[in-house]
Amino acid sequence: MLIQVVTFRLKGITRGDYDSLCEQMAPAVAAMPGLISDVWLADESTNTYGDVYTWRDRSALEAFLKTELFRALVTHANLVELTSRVFGILEAPTAITAAARPEAA
Repeated sequence: MLIQVVTFRLKGITRGDYDSLCEQMAPAVAAMPGLISDVWLADESTNTYGDVYTWRDRSALEAFLKTELFRALVTHANLVELTSRVFGILEAPTAITAAARPEAA
């Protein structure tokens, strides 16, 4: 599994408009092959927004990076200072902490 953290700031768009955009995009994101989960982020106090994606493997992540959906995100005029970072996970402690939360199963 891989974790991708994407963050950005809003420019020239209201929070309500952004929320509507997210709701429109969510079904297309959910349909991405190899996506385990996507958590949408918002911190209005710092004008920081983004996503935490969990990908099955590197090939699923790389396929997403080549999609029109991802290109639309990184080139969107109202989403600025965008960063995308990819992290591996530590399997052993993750298995312990995930197992400790049966509601996550």
